[in-house]
Amino acid sequence: MKTDWSALRSGTAELGVFLSTGYPVNAEVVGQAGFDFVVIDLEHGMGSEREVLAQVYALASTPTAAVVRVESHVRQRVHRVLDLGVDGIMFPRVETAEEARACVAAMHYPPVGERGVATMVRASSYGGRFVDYRDHDTPKLLTILQIESAAGVENADAIAAVPGADVLFVGPMDLSTSLGVFRQYDHPLFTAAVRQVVAAAEKHNRVLGILLSSPADLAKYHALGFRCFTCGTDIMFLRDAAQATMRGLRDALGSS
Repeated sequence: MKTDWSALRSGTAELGVFLSTGYPVNAEVVGQAGFDFVVIDLEHGMGSEREVLAQVYALASTPTAAVVRVESHVRQRVHRVLDLGVDGIMFPRVETAEEARACVAAMHYPPVGERGVATMVRASSYGGRFVDYRDHDTPKLLTILQIESAAGVENADAIAAVPGADVLFVGPMDLSTSLGVFRQYDHPLFTAAVRQVVAAAEKHNRVLGILLSSPADLAKYHALGFRCFTCGTDIMFLRDAAQATMRGLRDALGSS
């Protein structure tokens, strides 16, 4: 494992980014930029489980930790990724305490959870240190539960109460859509929902996380108690840089 997440759990802000393309070079470039962690996106990203390992390898030469957003709460999909040696899992659209318990259970071996047992996997050095990995590394894995619907907000207190629910992570675009105020992040319905998630996290001593539209939004959410931040994706960085360069070239051509 790259990290035990002790800094985040003790209140230090951690800064991350989504990886959407599935390309290991992009993972390496982002890691070299100094992000604390990446979220390899299997829910909306273009890569699949097959591309996760190459991205983890690419991050190995950087200090950046690897989190994977799985596409569902299905236990087998979770432990398949964990066996590759990632540092945490982000679960999309968690709406009930029952779902939260299933997510947490998928992260841990019996008797604590329901993770399938395989010793000859990368996470345990291909069997060389399985007992150490089971007993000492897996309790440090980060479990991130996304609150991104009206139902999730309504049940946020019950979700936060589930032991092992490390981070409540607000997904603004889905949540604002669910509330009928798409991308209106200053709308009273959205801000009230965020406050409800904040209250649940504070009550149960959970870390708060959110996807930022812009770095300029960090201060506002940091003041509310958020500490786990993501901003941008590899494809967004490429798009924005390409468009800015093209505008610069056209402007230069027009003035020549």
